Amino acid sequence: MSSGSETIRAVEVPAPGEPFELVERPLPDPGRGEVRVSVEACGVCHSDANTLDGTYPGISYPRVPGHEVVGRVEAVGPGVDAWSVGDRVGAGWHAGHCFTCEPCRRGEFQQCVDADIHGVTVDGGYAEATLVNAEVLAAVPEELDAVDAAPLLCAGVTTYNALRHTDARPGDLVAVQGVGGLGHLGVQYARAGGFETVAVSTSPEKEAAARGFGADHFVDASSEDPGEALQKLGGADVVLATAPSADAITGIVAGLGTDGEVAVVGVPDEPVEVPAGHLVGTRSAVRGWASGHGRDSQDTLEFSALRGITPEVETFPLAEAAAAYERMATGEVRFRSVVVP
Repeated sequence: MSSGSETIRAVEVPAPGEPFELVERPLPDPGRGEVRVSVEACGVCHSDANTLDGTYPGISYPRVPGHEVVGRVEAVGPGVDAWSVGDRVGAGWHAGHCFTCEPCRRGEFQQCVDADIHGVTVDGGYAEATLVNAEVLAAVPEELDAVDAAPLLCAGVTTYNALRHTDARPGDLVAVQGVGGLGHLGVQYARAGGFETVAVSTSPEKEAAARGFGADHFVDASSEDPGEALQKLGGADVVLATAPSADAITGIVAGLGTDGEVAVVGVPDEPVEVPAGHLVGTRSAVRGWASGHGRDSQDTLEFSALRGITPEVETFPLAEAAAAYERMATGEVRFRSVVVP
């Protein structure tokens, strides 16, 4: 907790391409509409590369990364009525919206054209405390450990929210492509949603873990064509594409059945080629999905607590945030890194 101190420790990126640096900063005071959160845990995500490498337009430096934040409200700014000191809260990718653009006026806050992003356009959770706009907070159920809850605010809400916005119904065939940081949660949500769940991975050694997470079937994409394998199972109603590989996404489109869809949540650096003939023949589609706003995050946390869904994590002290990021970036961590201030 930062209470009683005039400073906090934080890990910041001084400039694009420069390594993480552990620093002391003044304890921030919440402004109008803000709360200060004493950080208990912050997950580490591939998207933190936006800040480390300076690839997101308009980032100002130094910047504290981190958009999977769980903690307690320890100070409340003017105009905040919905949250009180001591409340257990979380904050994800979405850090604020303008309320006035066309998507905001239609209630599509995640699509705000001028949205802020924790750890990218505003400081995030690699710190002992951080400021958060009150409208983006999610209540964290007490039965969830902070370390378990943190990754649910990005990997969790991204996979859960994407699945629940498809047309899949209980009993439908849902494939999760990739059994990593997002995919191991996607498999759990698919199983809990009542879907016939297929885990697809190029790592055959992950089969036991995938089945432990709830997969009914496992497709080893390193030794068999995933599209053909899914067609043998009747054709997928949904493929949740979590591994950021353009080739893998292209190769699995052929596994879609009639009116099926690929929901892309793991974003590859390269363009994805789509076999248009299969899309036309099956009336299927490929689309993207991006995380969610505060209420979506709270829905994810509540459902996870209800069904006992938690990530597998490795924890690191704040001073070792660089190691946490490196193990995540190289795929060595099983399956999420979490920094604990």
